[in-house]
Amino acid sequence: MPALSVLDLVPVRTDQTSADAVHAARHLAQVADAHGYRRYWVAEHHNMPAVAATNPPVLIAMLAAATERIRVGSGGVMLPNHAPLVVAEQFALLEAAFPGRIDLGLGRAPGSDPVTSYALRYGGGGVSEDAAERFAEHVDNVRAMMDPAGVGVSVGGRSHELRATPLATSTPDVWLLGSSDFSARLAARNGMPYVFAHHFSGQGTAEALDLYRSQFVPSAELAEPRTFLTVNVSVAADGDEAMRLARPQLLGMLALRTAGRLDPQVLVEEAEKVELPAAHADLVDAMARRWVIGDPATARAGLAELAATYGVDEVMVHPVAGAWTGTDADRAPAREETLRLLVEG
Repeated sequence: MPALSVLDLVPVRTDQTSADAVHAARHLAQVADAHGYRRYWVAEHHNMPAVAATNPPVLIAMLAAATERIRVGSGGVMLPNHAPLVVAEQFALLEAAFPGRIDLGLGRAPGSDPVTSYALRYGGGGVSEDAAERFAEHVDNVRAMMDPAGVGVSVGGRSHELRATPLATSTPDVWLLGSSDFSARLAARNGMPYVFAHHFSGQGTAEALDLYRSQFVPSAELAEPRTFLTVNVSVAADGDEAMRLARPQLLGMLALRTAGRLDPQVLVEEAEKVELPAAHADLVDAMARRWVIGDPATARAGLAELAATYGVDEVMVHPVAGAWTGTDADRAPAREETLRLLVEG
């Protein structure tokens, strides 16, 4: 069985407010912490009715303060949305508050719709129009500014020292995230750890990891390639219940892929009433086959098979189990149970 970690998009159900979803995330992180999970990452998505993970640094501070041992990080910060110095300052401060427990995962995707991207990148005048094209440069800038030595910046013909925090004694681990070969190549060239978004597409994973490994150049921070998988997971006492619990998320992903919307996640009973046309039912079945859904033994075997197939010693699970009618709004019991059952049986 590989080491296990958690990815959380902080989903919002039809029976929840943003506050409820955030409280549920805190409880889920505490379950992961108590059950030996290696790390807990939160995503960055904007203006989505179904996702409350809009600001990873704020969530990370909350979750790290509510846990004791687990590494907490971003999966990831979408760097083109932000000035590199702001990201460096945020994560240098998090590392100072929780030394040895902070991961900074960086991505290049917008994580939002075009209007929100405009508001993020240009509304405050702090991010350049070509931020996505300058991703590699900005990754270098973030890493350099978080280093205890800081970085020299030339302004007006004079060199100025710039540090993300006054006197750092450690720095967060910095990972590159991606769903194409761009970040795989960049991570390999920079000698950085890399994660492919297997949970999102389930396709192209082997090619991206092979590219990363074959082109990897050792660095001062990393002597050999370091990577893991992300996968959607629903675990329950039996396989039928696990599939019923996964259906709300499957319907949400179907809506995203066919209508471009990701509305609040429906409850299990609501999901069971939805009748799909044959083409959409086939798409849902295809997605489900790429996920790990089943009883504890089946799920553990599925994760072990994925780890062996892709040659990784860690798998990051995205717990996608939904909720029944009457569930406490500030908890996600089926998501918590998925994490428990994977390690307890």
